[in-house]
Amino acid sequence: MRLSALLSLASASVRATVDLRRRMFAGGLLRRPWVKVVLGSVAAVLVLIAMAWIGRYGWAIHKLNRGVGDTVFLDARGREWFRLDEQRRDVPLASISTFLKDAVIAVEDHRYYHHPGIDPIGVGRAIVTNLRSDRTQGGSTITQQLARTLFLSNARTPARKAKEAALSVMLEVQLRKREILELYLNRVFLGGGIYGVETMSRKMLRKPAADLTLAEAALIAGVIRAPTTYSPWRHFDAARARSFVVLQRMREEGKITAEQERAARAEQIHIQPPPSVSSARHGYAKEYLRQQFRNVFGGDHPPDWKVSTTFVAELQDAAEAAVREGLKRQRIPGLQAALVAVDPATGNILAMVGGSDFAATPFNRAVSSRRQSGSAFKPFVYAVALENGLSPVSRLQGLQQVAIEAPSGIWIPRDERANGRDDMTLREALIESNNAAAVLLQQRVGTRPVLQLARSLGVPNQPDVPSLALGSGLVTPLELTTAYAVFPNGGYRVRPRGILSVKDGAGQTVESATVERERIISEGTAFQMVTMLQDVVSRGTGAAARSYGLSAAIGGKTGSTNDYRDAWFVGFNSSVVVGVWTGFDQPQTIREGGTGARVALPIWADFMRRVQRSLPSRTFAPPPGLEPHEMCLVSHARPVSGCPVYVEYFKDGDAVPTQLCPIHEGTFREEAARAVDGLMRTIGHRIRGIFD
Repeated sequence: MRLSALLSLASASVRATVDLRRRMFAGGLLRRPWVKVVLGSVAAVLVLIAMAWIGRYGWAIHKLNRGVGDTVFLDARGREWFRLDEQRRDVPLASISTFLKDAVIAVEDHRYYHHPGIDPIGVGRAIVTNLRSDRTQGGSTITQQLARTLFLSNARTPARKAKEAALSVMLEVQLRKREILELYLNRVFLGGGIYGVETMSRKMLRKPAADLTLAEAALIAGVIRAPTTYSPWRHFDAARARSFVVLQRMREEGKITAEQERAARAEQIHIQPPPSVSSARHGYAKEYLRQQFRNVFGGDHPPDWKVSTTFVAELQDAAEAAVREGLKRQRIPGLQAALVAVDPATGNILAMVGGSDFAATPFNRAVSSRRQSGSAFKPFVYAVALENGLSPVSRLQGLQQVAIEAPSGIWIPRDERANGRDDMTLREALIESNNAAAVLLQQRVGTRPVLQLARSLGVPNQPDVPSLALGSGLVTPLELTTAYAVFPNGGYRVRPRGILSVKDGAGQTVESATVERERIISEGTAFQMVTMLQDVVSRGTGAAARSYGLSAAIGGKTGSTNDYRDAWFVGFNSSVVVGVWTGFDQPQTIREGGTGARVALPIWADFMRRVQRSLPSRTFAPPPGLEPHEMCLVSHARPVSGCPVYVEYFKDGDAVPTQLCPIHEGTFREEAARAVDGLMRTIGHRIRGIFD
């Protein structure tokens, strides 16, 4: 009997096609052979599509007899990692209070036992109500709600409503009413990540659903209509008022007496504190992914869905261990940290930690906390300068005289690390993290291009102020870390993604996220920035990283804010970009001298040490079009025989220095050339002085 009902759904499309052909034949159109061929082909395709759809979902519904599966998240290697709801509890219908079953039916679908999955009376009433007033009323039955929860999204489209209706009938055909109600009560969404009345009862009242009183059952049943609005933890008065509506409907349906209703209204209900998190391990990553899933699919809890993620469980373990050990070493109560690891080529998020302890403080600072980035913002200013014709050995002069007119008066950037020099190259300034140099460079290239670059890299809403170069704007660790990917990946902006794809219970892909790459800076500029940031780690503010045994090709930048309120380190190798932030939720001094190098960098280096086998680094090769020149490692001028040298790469149009190194001793010929060069420069300066 059930099989014949299923087949009748498929045959409906055939009957409609036959009826269409009959009408067209009466007009003479079907006498044309080509029309017959087209109609026959269309009818065949429609029948095949209908049969395939019915077969796919018919099998999925058949599997419900064996119990409903859960939405499972897979790690980047395809291994099952965690479920959408790790604490869901399914119970048989007999283990659910009769009060609760009657309450749900009375308030959600009082004709439940008298309709075939769709309630024509309820649908008609909803249409009339919607036409007569601005108030929207739904006409969904319990079976329709179950169909939506199990198989569909929350999208309000005619196609989804049609699928919902068809699936509801199929559910009624294959399952008994008791089975449908059991599934519904075990799968219904009740807010706060809670699915099912058993879980809700235990979390809210610390008792099984079988032991609920009438008042408690009405309270839970009332939540179903709007889990956020009627949350007993956030809006208890609204939830209790809604429960009175449920009690009234139960009395009207003859399920309880007026005396029982009065007693239930007077009963005192004592709910427990909000439910705690289920598991601290990988907690920040799991909740981030759950939220990403719900952003697309709402509160639905579909069965047997597979969510493929970008996270690597072993890297997540390493990230949590690095944060835990790093904070333990600081011995500062209340100090928090966040860590994000991203694949620079794809934007895939590999690991994420949002605080010191997910069980104690589940707020995810990696994605939700916006803090000043300090000197970690400076590389974007330098990248703009390189894009506009400067090279790593272009010189900045007048560093001791940097003073900016601001609304509050003359602003002079403070710099505790300044060495007193009045000029230095861009490479030297970034190695030293010289504040005056960064501010002067911003003035030279203009604030607007810096803002545009930051916005293009996913760091929006930065302030148009002279202190922009010093990281006075607010960013999240995820934003800043992903923005740094532009350097090791050759100049591309990548968008961070945590979910690769979502497949439904039938194995069909219902959502996918492709790699989004957009060139933002030239390949040459990106490589020059990589070499400069490598120098920061080799002999600059990030040099402490080498003490952790990191000998591979790595680069990065420290960041500290005023009064040591925020400490950052964002660094990379060829395989991964990792950002670390440390600070307090309510900004205050971490400790005296609590710089990014001393507080954040050790966490970063510890993580990189733990994952260097999983994420091996290769050297960064210069792209085509760059011209190599040997330069003095100290003066960044043309080398003489006594100079320690390195190779500097210049883009087309970069000015290659011609001055010989003034520091190291050279051959007789080099000394003579240097003397002549110095004389000519002195004469040139004096001539320019006359005209100035």
